[in-house]
Parts: sequence; structure tokens; C-alpha cells
Amino acid sequence: MNNDDAIFRRLGTEREVLTVSQLNARARSLLEEVFPRVWVEGELSNLARPSSGHLYFTLKDSGAQVRCALFRQNAARIRMDLRDGLLVQARGRVSLYEGRGDYQMILDSLEPAGDGALRQAFEALKAKLQGEGLFAADGKRPLPTHPTRIGVITSPSGAAVRDIISVFGRRAPFIELVISPTAVQGRDAAPQIVRALERADRAGFDALILARGGGSLEDLWPFNEEMVARAVAACRTPIISAVGHETDVSISDFVADLRAPTPSAAAELLSPDTQAMLAQLQRSHRQLQQCMKVRLTRDSLRLDNLRRRLRHPGERLAQQAQRLDELEMRMQRALHHRLQHRRQRLEHLQGRLQHQHPGRRLALLGERLEQLQLRLPRSMQQRLQQHRQQLGNAAQTLQLVSPLATLSRGYSILLDDRGHAVRSRNDTRPGQKLEARLHDGQLTLRVEEDQPHTLSLLD
Repeated sequence: MNNDDAIFRRLGTEREVLTVSQLNARARSLLEEVFPRVWVEGELSNLARPSSGHLYFTLKDSGAQVRCALFRQNAARIRMDLRDGLLVQARGRVSLYEGRGDYQMILDSLEPAGDGALRQAFEALKAKLQGEGLFAADGKRPLPTHPTRIGVITSPSGAAVRDIISVFGRRAPFIELVISPTAVQGRDAAPQIVRALERADRAGFDALILARGGGSLEDLWPFNEEMVARAVAACRTPIISAVGHETDVSISDFVADLRAPTPSAAAELLSPDTQAMLAQLQRSHRQLQQCMKVRLTRDSLRLDNLRRRLRHPGERLAQQAQRLDELEMRMQRALHHRLQHRRQRLEHLQGRLQHQHPGRRLALLGERLEQLQLRLPRSMQQRLQQHRQQLGNAAQTLQLVSPLATLSRGYSILLDDRGHAVRSRNDTRPGQKLEARLHDGQLTLRVEEDQPHTLSLLD
């Protein structure tokens, strides 16, 4: 009995009739048991993105296809741009959708395949380093104008090193070239390139060339490694990246101070043309001669001018002595003028002081006091006369309104025992004593009867 028979015997299919649901359930269990985790490579097609966040698509090759499902929690971890036609590697378990009886894969991971995977990694690293500022133009160092010692980091047996040596030998044989050998292809190439860069950066070169010949993306991949890119960025020595042919672009090209399309072009950028330098030297020599002639002519004219302006020291001293006499006379005039001004100022102040002398002021105050003493009796007499006249007028006015004037005409005033004026007979009672005030004295009265106009006189 083979294994297949054992599997179907374990399912018990020879002894019972299964429903469709039971058949699909047992088939799903069987598939998941036999294929718990498997990698499958194929091309994406029929990609669907429902609102649930799950992804559904078909993986196919030239001869077959299989349905796939990538549920939301796993789909959220996918960072690449999925599209129909993309070659991918999918990992998951083989299962069966019982509702339709469809054979499918339930995926938990999805990666780009082949050259597409390298291209995806290239773009991801490029975006990362660019975000960190490793490609910024303001961080690029200028290349030396006249280098004398250059380090070349490349394979010692490749065509790139021969091209570089040939260009320097033709254009600038006086420049010293030092080869730092390293692998430029394969799994161990990236660490070797990093170590070669670090050694060359410490060696004191005027510039560095990082080079290799052309090849596929996989061949050039060590120059797209993050460790190599960061080693290039960390170099203090100016560096040219010359990796591959003109159409090849690597991460090290973006990080380096300058990119050359080929290794030969990098050598030409750093090797000045000897003939061009000689021609430039001759032009500079002629310009220097011309400048020296112009400078000598100008200095000669200036010397002649200074010679004409130069005078004997005795003449200069005579002029200074005359100037000194003139200054002395000006100083004397200034002193005389200042002294005269101070004298006038002193006389003015003495006049003011004399005018403000205390004796003079006391004499003036004495005269003022005598005048006031003469005026005081007259003023007092006039003031008393005015007050007498005012008092007489006031007495006449008071006499006119005085009650005593009324009493002198025969009238009297009745007062009760409290000194209040009696204004009505209702204010009195029989037996009450009253006081009558006349113009020439007083009388004491007593009320006999309460009758109008009836009064009794007492002794």
C-alpha cells in the first residue's frame, strides 16, 4: 500500500458517501497538511483591492496559474508597488476555498523577484540616503587643480585600471598613482571595497578614484550596498566614482564628490593635459613680462615725480620756523584778546556788585520807611473819618427801625414772667403779673379780669 492509499484510507472515503461540503473541507485539510509553507514565483495578474483591505490576485507563469489571497494584516506590511505584470516571490500555505471549491494560496509575505528585487532595493536605499542628505550638493568637495598623488580603488586585473594608467601616462606622467586592490564583484566585494576606502583615505592622497568596468546590475551590485555608500560619504579625501559604462548608475555615484561616466573619464578629470599646461605656462610667462614692464614704467614715472617734489631739509626747516613764528603771534593776539575780554567782564561784575551793596540798599529802605511814617497818620485819620461816617449812617438807619423809637411815641410792650412778648389777651390769665416796658422805664402790672382793654396799675 503506497502513501496515497494511506492518506485516502485515513480520510475514510471508501466507507462513506461525502457531501460536497465534507469533501471540500477534507480536501482543504489535506492541502494545508501537505503544503504548510511554500514559496512560489510568478507574475501578478487580476489584482483586486476591495475596501476591506485584503488583496486578491492570480500568480501565473507560461503554463499555469493559481489564485492567491493576502489578508489585510499581512498586506499592510508590503512596501512595494504592486501592479499587474510584476514578477514576485510569494510565501504561504496551500488551501482551498470551500464555498466554491477553488484551489488557492493564503499568503503571508510577498517580495519582488529577479532583477526587479534588485531594482526595488536600489530605489529604497537611494531614497533613504537622499533623505539623510548624503547626496546634497553643498557637501561635495572640489577636486584638486594640480594633484601629485592619486589613489585608485579597483581590481588590479580589470580593464578599468589599465584604462586609468594609460590616460595618466599620456596626459600627466608626473602624477603618482597608487593602486588599492579590491574585489569589485561578488559576495565579498562590498566589505573589501569599504576597507580599501578607509586605507586610502588615511594615506594622504590628493584625490581617490573608485572604479570598475561595465556589467549587469548584479555585477555592479557591491557599489549599491549601503556600507559602501556610507564609506564613500565618510571619506575626507575628494573622490570620483567611475563605475560601469556611461548608462550605468550606482549609489556610490550619488554619494561621491563627482561621477565620471567611465574610468577613463575619471582619469581625464584628474590628469591635467601636459601640453595644455605648457601652453598655459607660456601664456602666463608672457603676461608676467608685460605686467612687469607696465609696473616698471609706472614706478619710474612715480620716482621722477617724487624726485621733483623732494626739497632740501634747510628749506623745510625755514618753512617750519616761519610757521612757528606765525603761530606764536597768533597765540599772543589770542591771549591779549582773552585778557581784555576778562578785564571787561570783571568791570561789569564790579559795577553789578556795587549796585547790590547792602549800605545802598539800607539807605533806600530808610527813605522808604520815612515816607511810610509820614503817610501813616494821614491814612489813619482818613480811615477813622470814614468809619465815623459809616457808624453815623448805621445809627440813623438803626434808629428808624428801633422799637425804642416806637415806645417814645406813647406805646409800651407787655412781657410775661418769662420775658416773652404778650401778643394776645389769650396769652394772659387773671392774677398774672406782667411787665410793661415804656420808653423811659418799666411798670409791673397784674391782670384783674380777662376783659378786652382792662388793665390794673400797681404801685
